[in-house]
Amino acid sequence: MSNSTEIHLADVEEFFAPMASDLVDGLIAEYRLMRDRIEGLQSAVTQEQFSGALHHFIEGNLHDERNTAPHHIGRLFNLNGAIAHLNASYWDRALKMTDVLDVMPQKRRSEWFEQIRNPMGVKKQGSSQEYSVLPIPEFEEQAVRSTLADLLLSRSKFFAERVDGIFRALSRTHVTNQPEGFSKRMIIPGVVCKFGFPEYSACGVINDLRCVIARFMGREEPPHDATNGTVRIVKKHNGQWASIDGNTLRMRIYNGVGTAHLEVHPEMAWRLNAVLASIYPGAIPSRFREKPKRKTKEFLMMMKPLPTAVVSAIASMEAFKYLNKERGFRDDTYTKVHNSLCFDFRNRDKHVLEQAIRVIESVGGVRETFQNQDYWQFDFNPADVIDEIVCSGCVPDHKSHQFYPTPTDLSWMLRTYAEIDPAVHECLEPSAGIGNLAQHLPAGSTCVEISRLHCQVLKSKLPDHNVIQADFLSWSPAKVGQKFDRIVMNPPFDQGRWRAHIEKAASLLADGGRLVAILPESAKRAADLLPGVSLSWEGPMHDQFPGTSVSVVVLVADKAAIAARMAA
Repeated sequence: MSNSTEIHLADVEEFFAPMASDLVDGLIAEYRLMRDRIEGLQSAVTQEQFSGALHHFIEGNLHDERNTAPHHIGRLFNLNGAIAHLNASYWDRALKMTDVLDVMPQKRRSEWFEQIRNPMGVKKQGSSQEYSVLPIPEFEEQAVRSTLADLLLSRSKFFAERVDGIFRALSRTHVTNQPEGFSKRMIIPGVVCKFGFPEYSACGVINDLRCVIARFMGREEPPHDATNGTVRIVKKHNGQWASIDGNTLRMRIYNGVGTAHLEVHPEMAWRLNAVLASIYPGAIPSRFREKPKRKTKEFLMMMKPLPTAVVSAIASMEAFKYLNKERGFRDDTYTKVHNSLCFDFRNRDKHVLEQAIRVIESVGGVRETFQNQDYWQFDFNPADVIDEIVCSGCVPDHKSHQFYPTPTDLSWMLRTYAEIDPAVHECLEPSAGIGNLAQHLPAGSTCVEISRLHCQVLKSKLPDHNVIQADFLSWSPAKVGQKFDRIVMNPPFDQGRWRAHIEKAASLLADGGRLVAILPESAKRAADLLPGVSLSWEGPMHDQFPGTSVSVVVLVADKAAIAARMAA
């Protein structure tokens, strides 16, 4: 984007493939065939010789619903109502053949669905001529083609309408929202209804904000109904911030009043105001539509979100159930497997499933097969972890976080070398990942982990451990001067980061304590490593981490007790 203080709508346009003409032809032909059938059926059953026959069908076949089903044949087979419903269903299908529904502003989407729900229109209260919802037009070829063409050409216009709709939806009773334009903080009311469910229209406005930010960043936009599920997750943690779409947006919801508090990067607030100024020239003060002159402090660590299709596949996962073939009379037909998840394999692209499976396995899921069905077993309840992935749209990637889970054999080796006495030793694991090492440490051990998602895994998997989300290199124990008797670790290797991590760990080691670490083979040759600490080595060992070729060694570092040091 240029440094100009204006943003032109052309800057956010992108190529959209036109809808195939033969799809419209097929839909029109199908519509005409169904309309002929409806008109033929209505004509046949409303003939005089069938008068009164409908009553006997209802009484004889729908006895329990006879008070709700119409007895009068003219009412049931009213042609206008049937054709209106047919028109609505085919208009809906026609629009869903394009991507227009996903790029529409929420206001237009609400109007569209209201017309689909009320195809015969809704009269204004007290008026016999004026409509609050117009009747849906006939599904005729010329009307269909011209309407779809107009909508397809309006997609760049929709972008500006989205921004306008977001601004108009902001609460006017909260001083956080400024009447002059967007700021980095904004509040949207009515996101949760009084019954505790997400409110479709308000969720759609938040989804519009997500789509606009995604367009600014050149990312894939979420589908139009994606935010309903996100709101369900965020509202579980009343008043707590949750990261959305790779930390490009933060949201918290207060269930008592149903408001959503949102926070975006100041750079995004400026861009939103620039679009708003293109709609209302001169109405937005210059200070709101000027790019910040001073570089803002890093707002959030932004990550690349997973493709929306992958997030959708993960969000739809359910507990695995198998057919109970030897069930008794009172037993359930299906038995649910504890702490398990399985995919809905229907209508799923194989490449999407492959990526979703890698995500599930990266957070501790192990593939199992029963009765020719695949499912993933966890040794903890994965519900909170799945919520975190769906909400943030991310998992930490191996390269940026240097996340390579410790293999089981190495984990046991480190635990053995550490010689931990659970009754005496206070233990620490820095960079704890998903707990492959930490699960071998005694209850009450401290785990430090930078990834919020991995912290969710640790809390679910190891509820008796003290889990802290922090960058270990900048972390300090809450208790001033706290030291640890045993430190077991698998630090990141990249760019010599292992050395900074073990030096920081050694500074937290108590007198008489022991540090055990997996390190690259080259560490054994490092000069001046942990002066004043006794070092011994095991290895090298090869091919320990799948997907890497690095050889590793195990460092055992002992810090002499005070008495021994004084004697020396």
